[in-house]
Amino acid sequence: MHSIQMVDLKQQYTRIKREVDAGIQEVIDNTSFINGKAVSDFVVQLSNYMSCKYVVPCANGTDALQIAMMALDLQPGDEVISPSFTYIATTEVIALLKLKIVFVEVDAQTFCIDPGAIEKAITPKTKAIIPVHLYGQAANMEAIMEIARRHHLYVIEDNAQAIGSDYTFSDGTVKKTGTIGTIGTTSFFPSKNLGCFGDGGAIFTNDETLATRLKLIANHGQSKRYYHDIIGCNSRLDSIQAAVLNVKLKYLDTYIKARREVAFYYDKAFADHPKIKTPYRAPYSNHVYHQYTLILTGVDRDGLNQFLAENNIPSMIYYPVPAHRQKMFEKLGGKDYKLDVTDWLTQRVISLPMHTELTTEQLKFITDTVLQYVN
Repeated sequence: MHSIQMVDLKQQYTRIKREVDAGIQEVIDNTSFINGKAVSDFVVQLSNYMSCKYVVPCANGTDALQIAMMALDLQPGDEVISPSFTYIATTEVIALLKLKIVFVEVDAQTFCIDPGAIEKAITPKTKAIIPVHLYGQAANMEAIMEIARRHHLYVIEDNAQAIGSDYTFSDGTVKKTGTIGTIGTTSFFPSKNLGCFGDGGAIFTNDETLATRLKLIANHGQSKRYYHDIIGCNSRLDSIQAAVLNVKLKYLDTYIKARREVAFYYDKAFADHPKIKTPYRAPYSNHVYHQYTLILTGVDRDGLNQFLAENNIPSMIYYPVPAHRQKMFEKLGGKDYKLDVTDWLTQRVISLPMHTELTTEQLKFITDTVLQYVN
């Protein structure tokens, strides 16, 4: 049995090596390392895949969030509602722009922001909501968009972990996560479902005016070379990363299918176990399993993490400390929040290996080892 990886990028690369190497070599041969043909091709392909009018590539997912907030012209002191149970980039950018973070609770089943908590947190200073589609599961976007419409708020989707997920509205309309809100953002960090071989990101919108502003901000506020209309930044997806993504985008749905097959194996192995709760699948979206995350009850979570490591099985705790309890937010009032569901989850979640190359033999070993400890 091959050694088990949390994410096996080497084996995935082996399967598409010829295509990836050819794409990278083409960039090297034409020396268009910045804003080359590979980037423009990727923008078109991704726009078509997402059924989104405008895609703005950028350097990473954190930049995507920052540029989105800058494009909406949010001002210091404006309030932005965000879950605390998320990767730090979501909330870090809010603070970086001197906006006021308003942490709210998540739904205990989906791990995503709770629409009811959003409604309670809105004040006259609230300007935007950031739903995070955590672990590959969509937030309840229909409810969130209704709240946003009533209160005239922007919605910035953090879609870094759920690219490829379909959201079905109550009227039967289907949209890709990341294309529902005012602006969507994503990351192409190597471990993502659609990942490059370094850093990369993208921003989505169907609003032409916003798209123009997003492009300006990502390129030094530049409308044409050496003419700078607004304050911007330097955030570009380089051509080599775009070449990799051009290949991997073709296989994204295949990768998602493989992840779901792994998830179904895990589901069956842990079915009805009183101490293990497998990932919930909301009726309004299809889970793309960026992570496969269990909730443990009556189990020493950290002990299981250590036991798996001793058996050469990687596992991860996403995230052991929620954002509002991070030291960086102490002076911004983070410690004043009481988020019981978030705290409860961070003490009980554990993520098992999840990628496209897991074999039945490996999955059996993983699940048998988990059950050996839990039982």
